[in-house]
Amino acid sequence: MSFTRRQLVLLVLLTLVWGFNWPVMKVAISGWPGAPDPYPPLAFRALSIALGLPLLALALRLMRVPLAVPRAYWGELLRLTISNMLVWHLVLVVALQALSSGRAAILGYTMPVFSALWGAWVFGERLSARQWAGVAAAGLGVVLLLAHEFTRLAGAPLAAGAVLAAACVWAYGTHRLRRSTLPVPMPAAALWMTAISGAGVALASIAFEQPQWRWPPPQTQFAIVYNAIGVFAFAQVIWLVLARSLPPIASTLSVMLIPVLGVFSGALALREPLHWQDFAAVALMVLAIAAVLVPRRER
Repeated sequence: MSFTRRQLVLLVLLTLVWGFNWPVMKVAISGWPGAPDPYPPLAFRALSIALGLPLLALALRLMRVPLAVPRAYWGELLRLTISNMLVWHLVLVVALQALSSGRAAILGYTMPVFSALWGAWVFGERLSARQWAGVAAAGLGVVLLLAHEFTRLAGAPLAAGAVLAAACVWAYGTHRLRRSTLPVPMPAAALWMTAISGAGVALASIAFEQPQWRWPPPQTQFAIVYNAIGVFAFAQVIWLVLARSLPPIASTLSVMLIPVLGVFSGALALREPLHWQDFAAVALMVLAIAAVLVPRRER
């Protein structure tokens, strides 16, 4: 269950990029507080992928990573794309318009709890008492962080439920990814999965947002570049590599600091209020990570 030093460095960078991205995305599609300047969310996501995909392809080409996928494995690649990327990208960016950035991050990162349940109930994984304690601590942290949001979420139940459903699908996809038999390097698979997801998001934008298309305002332009470079050309690839090389419970609980960072960065950038529950949840998230990742002493 323990990480190598290289994996820990990548995990820290992943946490920073994804954590700060929550307020960045919120500003991109909803505008600054007090001066809303909404932008079509699916178009924003499609433009981010369209800019990030060539950068990722160039990086893999320079690293001489083989990109060919045997024809027999394209069906498996498509299924992995749907559960690990496409559903998440489609649902999250639309639901984010109705939720605060920090609380949307919390709902999205209920994924480790779903991952543990999928593993125990469907894939026959046995978790130790300490690992279940970590899952419980993560779940309690999510409940605490949502304590002041139940009335607000009551006004947007569809958005909240959609993010939870997307997190559940992502958790299932993490298990399928670890058990996949794709005979290609994971960065190459990430490239093709991102391309398929980008095509799906673009088609959805054409179908539902075409009358709203316009040139992105400055804050959306910044968010597109941030997502293209930080998320799609870097963080998404790193996550898929970690998710395939580590047990699902380790890889998923290890990213539980991302919603914490999303909450506090949203509080600073978007003036979203903080409460004592937020600080208690930080302690619980750290406890959850330690319960899963800190090696036990040998007798």
